[in-house]
Amino acid sequence: MKEFDLIGRYFAAGGYERKDVVVGIGDDCAVTTVAPNQQLAITTDTLVSGVHFLKDAPAKSVAYKAVAVNLSDLAAMGAEPAWISLSLAMSEVDDAWLADFAEGMYELTQYYSVQLIGGDTVRGPLSMTITAQGFVPPGNELKRSTARPGDWIFVTGTLGDAAAGLAVLQKSLDAGDGVREYLINRHLYPTPRVAAGTALRRLASACIDVSDGFLSDLGHILRNSACGAHVQVDQLPLSAQLNDCVSPDKAREYALTGGDDYELIFTVNEEQRGNLETALGSTGVKFTCVGQITGNAGKVDLKLGDAPFPMPELSGYEHSF
Repeated sequence: MKEFDLIGRYFAAGGYERKDVVVGIGDDCAVTTVAPNQQLAITTDTLVSGVHFLKDAPAKSVAYKAVAVNLSDLAAMGAEPAWISLSLAMSEVDDAWLADFAEGMYELTQYYSVQLIGGDTVRGPLSMTITAQGFVPPGNELKRSTARPGDWIFVTGTLGDAAAGLAVLQKSLDAGDGVREYLINRHLYPTPRVAAGTALRRLASACIDVSDGFLSDLGHILRNSACGAHVQVDQLPLSAQLNDCVSPDKAREYALTGGDDYELIFTVNEEQRGNLETALGSTGVKFTCVGQITGNAGKVDLKLGDAPFPMPELSGYEHSF
């Protein structure tokens, strides 16, 4: 199948259409309109087979996750997603795989009112690069570098489920049918916290999404903000499903070091803490206070109750070259 036939069959139609897209797929460039009093937030992520997703992962989940991780980055900046472009490399054309891939991509873009506006397809090892763009009002962007001592540390949702789901898929963790399905879905189909991210504008002092693990990603905030943190390990939000299939110690390990949750870690000062319930209440997203920012730059103090908790040997996923 020729490249333009492939694009026409699977990607040129069927997705969400936005009024701010002047020229979409079919020309050398897309042309879009940026609304007045808005800044453009841009992020790019590449997912490679065997590195970011299992080689036998369903095509629908691969596309879904590829879109979700980019929307999660926008959410962490407080941006509302608008457009994506896709570069897809594959060794051969598989019609059934491509149909499922397009379904997974469009399921998420339809839900978040995001339009695919362009990209590329090439022959090569299976991988995909998505660039996502969204809007954030001037001065409302959330950053990693603006946490301050005394700020409270919060996290959305639950932690550790995606890492446990990967362990189930890799057959290193056993789980009952209901629990198994829940954990696997949390790994294959993460939920970008877009509504929570936009609700945190003007409230959160800093924010990041949990892609590489709670401790690893909190560490980015601490390094960029020249701060430290006290984390109450027994306050980490854990799902009933995770607690059902592993020991408390293993659940905490997954929560602290497991990646791919795509929840938000955010910090809030004492003055704004009381406004969180109102701001996030309409999103339906659970959030939990797990600690506080300190002035001890680079130092993370973990506690289980009143007792010190040892720092895990694993500190989250990091690419090596």
